[in-house]
Amino acid sequence: MWQATAAPIAAVLQMVAAVAMPWTFSPLFRMAPAPSQPIGTASFGVGGSFLAGPGLFITGLPMNFVVGTDLAHIVGKSLVASREHLVRGNVDIKLAVIMAGGTIIGTEAGAQVIQYLKQFKIVNIVVGVVMIGVLILISAFMAWESWQTITRSQIAELRLKGKTAPPAVRRFHEKVQRFKLWPMINLAESGVRNISFWIILIVAVVAGFLAGFLGGGAGYLRMPLLVYVLGVPTKVAVGTDLFEVAVSASYGTLSHAIKGNVDIMIALVMQTGAAVGAQIGVKLTDFFRGAKIRLAFSPLPLIGAALIVYGLMTGQKMK
Repeated sequence: MWQATAAPIAAVLQMVAAVAMPWTFSPLFRMAPAPSQPIGTASFGVGGSFLAGPGLFITGLPMNFVVGTDLAHIVGKSLVASREHLVRGNVDIKLAVIMAGGTIIGTEAGAQVIQYLKQFKIVNIVVGVVMIGVLILISAFMAWESWQTITRSQIAELRLKGKTAPPAVRRFHEKVQRFKLWPMINLAESGVRNISFWIILIVAVVAGFLAGFLGGGAGYLRMPLLVYVLGVPTKVAVGTDLFEVAVSASYGTLSHAIKGNVDIMIALVMQTGAAVGAQIGVKLTDFFRGAKIRLAFSPLPLIGAALIVYGLMTGQKMK
């Protein structure tokens, strides 16, 4: 039906997104509240959903299939990536287990909302509008952070003279950790001595809901929340986030498949495009680096948003 058109387009867009991934979320490594390392697999924070999902939509694939199929295609790579981080000790097991329950609850809630919207035949418009908003926020954050980094680097001479650069997002997690609501959790592997169980649960449920409702692993939200809200060191946040991506993608795929929202053939083709694009992206990081590159890539999510707008306004697939 739609496989002949959707699969090739999604694979190409997935490959383009995967090429961009090594730069688009590298700001997290600069702005972390604790020392960080440039771990390549952090590039899967979005997983290419900001282009592949909209690409599927404009080929005529309904949004419920876009969400379910997008989740299905990231299961394999998220399992492999999370295992690698687990072996390297970059996963806070205690935090991951606590979050897993909230992630599953949120993912199922997102899938149930999709089913509810299907009954009223408004799934395309509602999911589309929410996805547009999320993509715009991602693009805005990337552009803002890149510009802030460029500005701070330009006034390096002033800093040497005793003046400070404009502050970035930092130390918010300390305020969060002052919130005392029993039970309090000690996360030794993350260096978080005391944090409310309910804050962790909220972070997990919200990220899980977006995964079940919009597709992808929701790492674009979970990763910043782990770093800025919970105060998890970036390298541990990367591994723990990927563990949760594997949980949300695996459960989300199962849930959406039962509800008839997964096209496995398209998911397999998308996986091929992601594998090729990721390899190209990693190689290109040897030649291109820095905030200016991130700034140049910041419009990519806007392209995804524009594709969704096109699909919603025309009500037909792109020819």
